Amino acid sequence: MQGTVDGFSYGAVTPVAAYLMACLGGALGLRCIVRTLFNNKQSWKPGWLALGAAAIGCGIWTMHFIAMIGFQVEETRLRYDVGLTVLSLVVAIVVVGIGVFIVGYGGASGGTLSIAGIVTGLGVAAMHYLGMAAIQMEGSIQYALGTVTLSVVIAVVAATAALWAAVSIRGFLMSLGASLVMGVAVSGMHYTGMAAISVHLHDTTGGPQTGDSPMSLLLPMLIGPVIFLVLAGAIVMFDPLLVSSDGEGSRPVSGRRPDSRRKHATAESDAEPSAPRPGSLFEGFDGSEGPPDSAGRRQGQYEASKSAYEW
Repeated sequence: MQGTVDGFSYGAVTPVAAYLMACLGGALGLRCIVRTLFNNKQSWKPGWLALGAAAIGCGIWTMHFIAMIGFQVEETRLRYDVGLTVLSLVVAIVVVGIGVFIVGYGGASGGTLSIAGIVTGLGVAAMHYLGMAAIQMEGSIQYALGTVTLSVVIAVVAATAALWAAVSIRGFLMSLGASLVMGVAVSGMHYTGMAAISVHLHDTTGGPQTGDSPMSLLLPMLIGPVIFLVLAGAIVMFDPLLVSSDGEGSRPVSGRRPDSRRKHATAESDAEPSAPRPGSLFEGFDGSEGPPDSAGRRQGQYEASKSAYEW
């Protein structure tokens, strides 16, 4: 018996909310990765990359399960395995982290982006289908292979584009635009994967089953990642270097050139004055040179001038 699948039981509410969460996670992750390009202290780089990976992973995972709140099968109630649901979050963060660290330390070359994009895209797809495996019902989910393959391709392309944007885009508005595109890609991958499913129900009696709704099951698990995204947003918003870097364009704030100029200016100001030329400091204050036999007076004028210069 085939089940009646409804992926939009709450109308446009869940797709829009899911899309916004994907955009939020993508925007925070991109800004954290950009932050490493403006940070002179290499000891902080792993922390910012890890924060960016966690933000993107939490955003994708939260997007998936907000969208799943609107998913139901009319003939049976849905439950979720807590262990697999949490494991899907861990997979999302860890695999996205691998891709972020590859790009963060390997640069934006074609080979590096390709490897990182494939790894991250496969991780996003694994998170999606692991989350689907967490669904428990009186039936089984079947997948159309071609549509599943398409969803994986979308995930890889989306991940590659997001990682390219992370190392190539600097300004806030450009990062915001990239996060909006990333949200479209992630949401497109999710709903493409959902279009691949069909539900085969086991023999049941008694008609439709009642029980806890997906919202009551999933909302408590969504609280933690949402709180994390809010805290990550606060860190990004109040980081002074990210704020000041928005107007820098594509030039990293290395601080080397200004420091070198400052050191050069300091060296010039601290340098000893060159030896006085005869006829300058040895001359009188009125510009006339003293008589030849007044060497003592000329020496006194030199010492007075030297003291005034040092003062």
